[in-house]
Amino acid sequence: MVRRTEWPGATDSEDSEGERPRQPVKRQPGERTQKPQDPAEQARAICLRLLTGTARTRKQLADALSKREIPEEVSEEVLSRFEEVGLIDDAAFADAWVESRHRGRGLARRALARELRTKGVDSELIDEAVGQLDSEQEEETARELVARRLPSTRGLERDKRLRRLAGMLARKGYPEGTALRVVRRALEEESEELGGDDAVFSDHESA
Repeated sequence: MVRRTEWPGATDSEDSEGERPRQPVKRQPGERTQKPQDPAEQARAICLRLLTGTARTRKQLADALSKREIPEEVSEEVLSRFEEVGLIDDAAFADAWVESRHRGRGLARRALARELRTKGVDSELIDEAVGQLDSEQEEETARELVARRLPSTRGLERDKRLRRLAGMLARKGYPEGTALRVVRRALEEESEELGGDDAVFSDHESA
């Protein structure tokens, strides 16, 4: 009589090779099989997320879609639709950028135009936006910038003060002629208020 050896844990439901039959995967009620997202839906979702809280140019959004490997023809279609409904407006973006960056950072037209170009704004729209600032307004802003920085340079030699303050304006996009004229005028007015050159440098000489 042949005795059957039963291994611990073995059951009659195992097959001849000792493997348990696989049970079908049970899905939870209401669980859906995820389908690949439509590229157009994905593109719209990306754009809406990026536009939440801040405006962006068409070029910025196009670059973001490209990084996410959205097909170019899909991106163009979605971006054009966003422009039609006013969610993308490069002209309004440029106007707001000029207003904000000139008032907040004191940037001149040249620097503002450079920034807008890096964001992909069309050159014609850039010209219209920076055209909001005229030479008089730009020079007035330059004078305000110099007036704020002038006290921190007291004690330095006049030429060094001139170079430092003019360099600050140049980094903000002001033409060299404008920068030098504004700084020289500020130094002259300061000298008159303090009673001459000796007063300007008195702290430096007594150090």
